[in-house]
Amino acid sequence: MFSGGSAVLAQCEGRDLLAGLGAEKAAALEAATAAQPFAAGNLWQATRGDQRLTILGTYHLADPRHAATMDRVAPMIDAAATVLVEAGPEEERLLMKAMAERPDLLFLSEGGSLIERLPAEDWAMISAAMQARGLPSIMAARMQPWYLSMMLAMPPCAMGEMTARNGLDQLVMDRAKGNDTPVRALEPYDTIFGLFATMSFEDQMEMIRATLAYDAQGMAEDIQETLLQAYFRGEARRMWEFLRIESATLPGYDAARADAEFAQFEEVLMNARNRAWIPVIEAAAVEGPVFVAFGALHLAGREGVLNLLEQAGYTVEQLPL
Repeated sequence: MFSGGSAVLAQCEGRDLLAGLGAEKAAALEAATAAQPFAAGNLWQATRGDQRLTILGTYHLADPRHAATMDRVAPMIDAAATVLVEAGPEEERLLMKAMAERPDLLFLSEGGSLIERLPAEDWAMISAAMQARGLPSIMAARMQPWYLSMMLAMPPCAMGEMTARNGLDQLVMDRAKGNDTPVRALEPYDTIFGLFATMSFEDQMEMIRATLAYDAQGMAEDIQETLLQAYFRGEARRMWEFLRIESATLPGYDAARADAEFAQFEEVLMNARNRAWIPVIEAAAVEGPVFVAFGALHLAGREGVLNLLEQAGYTVEQLPL
């Protein structure tokens, strides 16, 4: 296991689940990954005429290996006229302000609490999972289910990273700030709230149940470690396909259910946002070289940013990292 990252992540003891796959599962995973455009790699260049984009897929949490990545991309950030990120300093300020003024964004404001709305066995699992993460279960009772699912997606050993501001995205912004390079957001601060609002209460609850299913099997730390290692191998899409395939083996799941849920999650969490980002990227490219940084899962796929840029007439090439 990789034992660095931060004092918190060093406490995690997961294993890389992709390292010991059986032949049959490994073959299915390779086929699923290979079917996706731009399935591997974290650093890319896209050009169209005299427009030039440098695109970095990021990992949002801390890791000492980010230092080597920054050494590689620092000259590219320095050469950019604009840096685009998922949420810039102004969006973060507006988000904090909105959450303070509108608790309904994150917490249920109508109807009963989750204690009242869920079967007792579901609530018992949520309560236990929250307590394992050092959080009072009563707090979870009023959370929007999608927000609660984000909390539960972090294993107990990594909860300290939830509020830390030391992931690769932040390092990119710090470098740009040091050069007085404009940092702009790819999307408004409230985008994620609108996207989750399109999901029903029950669909959001399915996100929680899927997360708790891994918890119940003692796999939370393994998932975290596998995601980390896959990222640094440039295999974020392979990890996504692995989770989709693996979900079909969880209690109460089969391939059809897992595929349907992952298709919905991908649309809400990635595809809809990717489509909205393309005009923002294109507009910035007119003004000069652009450095774009966002979560690595947004890179690959038929509606990944790279494929959408290629469809828009850009020539997309992988850069060594």
